[in-house]
Amino acid sequence: MIGKEKIMDHRTDKLILVDCDGVLLDWKYAFYKWMSENGYEVEREGVYDVAETFGLSKEESRRLVRQFNESARIGFLPGLRDAIKYVKRLHDEGFIFHCITSLSTDYYAGKLRQQNLEKLFGPAVFEKIVCLDCGADKDDGLLPYKDSGCIWVEDKPLNAECGLNLGLRSVLIEHLFNSDYENDSIPKVKNWKEIYEMVTS
Repeated sequence: MIGKEKIMDHRTDKLILVDCDGVLLDWKYAFYKWMSENGYEVEREGVYDVAETFGLSKEESRRLVRQFNESARIGFLPGLRDAIKYVKRLHDEGFIFHCITSLSTDYYAGKLRQQNLEKLFGPAVFEKIVCLDCGADKDDGLLPYKDSGCIWVEDKPLNAECGLNLGLRSVLIEHLFNSDYENDSIPKVKNWKEIYEMVTS
């Protein structure tokens, strides 16, 4: 078993790979608010799938997520929990971040994401922001880092496993929807303070 304290034992550099929504930014809060404003109500809490959450078809949920992700609202998401404090601290201590997000391949959505991250975390924290298509798996985005041993911070278990299979050191940010997920090779953390302690101890 790889415990939280062992994550950085084999670190070769100070690069940390991060997902964005549910890791750095509170996408769920902003999306739920937007959905409420548009007349949709939550029908089931604690699930990852938007269709299940709002009682929609898969097709309709995908359309709405894309519409939100490509709207001006995507440029104003709040930070998640203590992410701003500890990501900035890690950057001040010499760590660099590459963000891999399944936001959209829309140019303007990508620019809004960049502006949002720079406003909250600072202009130099994210050396690279890779925008995959809306809802896409992270395989293609992570492939360039294969066998690098970099830390990979995610909230979706499937994407954390993808990183693990590519030779990354996956860490899962805990949410209600993934609270029952267990994998001895993927430590689960409640906040960025725990990640900070992992990588600096």
